[in-house]
Amino acid sequence: MRPAVLLAALLAVSLGLIGPGRAAAEAVAFGDAEAGAEVFLWCSGCHEIGPDAQDSVGPHLNGLFGRRAGAHEGYDYSESLARMGADGLVWDLETLDAYIEVPQSLVSGTRMSFPGIEDQQERNDLLAFLRRYSDSPANIPEAPPTALHVEVALPEEVLALVGDPEYGEYLASECLTCHQKDGSAQGIPSITKWPERNFVVAMHAYRQQLRPHPVMQMVAARLSDEEIAALAAYFKTLD
Repeated sequence: MRPAVLLAALLAVSLGLIGPGRAAAEAVAFGDAEAGAEVFLWCSGCHEIGPDAQDSVGPHLNGLFGRRAGAHEGYDYSESLARMGADGLVWDLETLDAYIEVPQSLVSGTRMSFPGIEDQQERNDLLAFLRRYSDSPANIPEAPPTALHVEVALPEEVLALVGDPEYGEYLASECLTCHQKDGSAQGIPSITKWPERNFVVAMHAYRQQLRPHPVMQMVAARLSDEEIAALAAYFKTLD
């Protein structure tokens, strides 16, 4: 058994996340945090983690283990996730594993459009990585800088554009042929309430063909910087 995996399990026991009798089994379930950092790149378009992490499209994931679902102060969760938290859902190894495998199966109606991770080892590794950023074992080993994946570098003047939400509403009819205005994500990612900067970066990533969806590449190529900013401002305002 790898020392890092065993250490993670022992720390989980000390925190009361698992019982001593399950330590060996859970040690195997805990994966390789270094490999999990690579898996987290799939998550980093919406979530930040680590020192100075902030809420983005999704809430930051510091302090996730042992936290009641939908309870991170200041983030506006979907009604479904908030209701699950009110009913007692707490994030631990078992519940996070189920959510990461198929998010919609655990929380129907969640705005998280990520399809899930089928491979058990990749989920184990991701959980080991996320576990580093809860109260303990933070900095054992020392945590790396915020795991934020930057898709495309944009000039500050583009990021600083202030969009007109009314103009964005006028432009949004094409977007709303696929994306749901109420923020539901049924096969199509939700873009409601996205931080404007994230929306702008995503659209420019499509424009530069760094994101591979051909329809979105075509849509983004037709939009000016000002129109992208206006759409970002409009979708940020939606309830």
